[in-house]
Amino acid sequence: MEVLSGRLDRLFERRREEYEQKALDILRSGQYILGEEVDSFEKAFALFNGAKYCVGVGSGLDALRISLRMLGVGEGDEVIVQGNTFIAGVMAVADCGAVPVLVDPGDGFNLDAESVRSALTEKTRAVLVTHLYGIPTNMDGIVRLCKERGLLLIEDCAHAHGAQWRGKKVGTFGDAGCFSFYPTKNLGCFGDGGAVITNNAEFAEKVRLFRCYGSEVKYHHSLIGANSLLDALQAGMLGIKLQSLDETNAERTAIAEKYSAEIKNPLVVLPKAPENAKCVWHQYVVRCSLRDRLQRHLEENGIHTIIHYPVPAHLTEAFAYLGIERGSLPKTEELSDTVLSLPMYNGMTDSEQDAVIEAVNSFSG
Repeated sequence: MEVLSGRLDRLFERRREEYEQKALDILRSGQYILGEEVDSFEKAFALFNGAKYCVGVGSGLDALRISLRMLGVGEGDEVIVQGNTFIAGVMAVADCGAVPVLVDPGDGFNLDAESVRSALTEKTRAVLVTHLYGIPTNMDGIVRLCKERGLLLIEDCAHAHGAQWRGKKVGTFGDAGCFSFYPTKNLGCFGDGGAVITNNAEFAEKVRLFRCYGSEVKYHHSLIGANSLLDALQAGMLGIKLQSLDETNAERTAIAEKYSAEIKNPLVVLPKAPENAKCVWHQYVVRCSLRDRLQRHLEENGIHTIIHYPVPAHLTEAFAYLGIERGSLPKTEELSDTVLSLPMYNGMTDSEQDAVIEAVNSFSG
C-alpha cells in the first residue's frame, strides 16, 4: 500500500458542493478582494479564537511581518526566536530591520521560559513563540516573563489553528496571534492567505491600514504600507472549513493517539502532548538517530514522509550574516538531523494508518 505524506482531496470531497456553490456565488458577485466575505470570515475567526479582532492578510509570513512592524519592532531591536522553527518567523524579524536571536527550544519542540530568559539583553524587544507542529507552547512562564520585562509577545500559530493551552486558544496570549492559511494547514484555503488576531483595537487598525497600501480611504495614504489582502474567494472557502475545524482537528488527534498507542519501536521517539495542552497535530513528528535510514525504509514500504525542517535557519546562506556557527544551537541541530513527519491528513483510512504503524515498527536500523 502507498500512503502519501499528506493529501487534501479527501477533506475537499466531504463538502464539495458547498465549496463549489460558494465559489460560484463569489464569482458572480463581482466583489473579489476584501468585502463582505472577508468581513464575515474575520468576525467568525475572531470569535472562534476568543479574540476581539481579526485582520485577514495575504499569507502567514505577511501576518508575522506586518505584526512586528505595526508593533514598532525595528532597527536596533532584538527578537528571540526558537532555532528549530520554520524560517518564515526568522525572516519576518529580519525584514523589519531587527535582529533575530535564535535559541534552542526547551524539553520538547517549543520554547520555554528558561530558554527565553537565557537570551535576554538590554536590546530585547519581543519574543516570537511558535506552536510547532500543532503542539501548544507552555505559555505560563513566557507570559509572566514578557510582562515583567515589558516585552512584546507574538505567537506564530501557523501550525496550531484551534490548539489550546490551559483551555485558552493559542494566539490570544500576547500582543498578536499570526496564522497561515496555506492549503496544507489545519485550516487551509485554496490558494494562500493569513490573519492576525488581537485584542488591541489600535493595533488591529494599524494592520488594516498597512495591508492596503497604508490607506483607509482610497488614494489617501496615512503610512507606507503593503499590498497584502485576503481575497473574497479564499475567505469564503475558509468560512466553510471553519465550521468543521473542531471536528477535523479531533480526527487528526485520533490518528495521533493511534500512532502513539501502537508504534512500539525503541529506535523511534514519539512526540508527547504536554500536560494542560490541547494539540491539533498539524504534523506527527517522530525522532530517530537513524532518521535517514528510517525514511528510506518507510519509502521502500510505500510510506512517504517529510522532514520538518532539515536545515535550521542559522545554518542557511540567508542568515550566515548572523555569525551563528554550527554547534552553537545543539538541540536545534540535533532535531534537524533526527525529526521525521509521518503521514497525517484528514480522511486517512484505518488501513493507511495501520500500514504506517507496521512499517515503523518493522524498522530495525
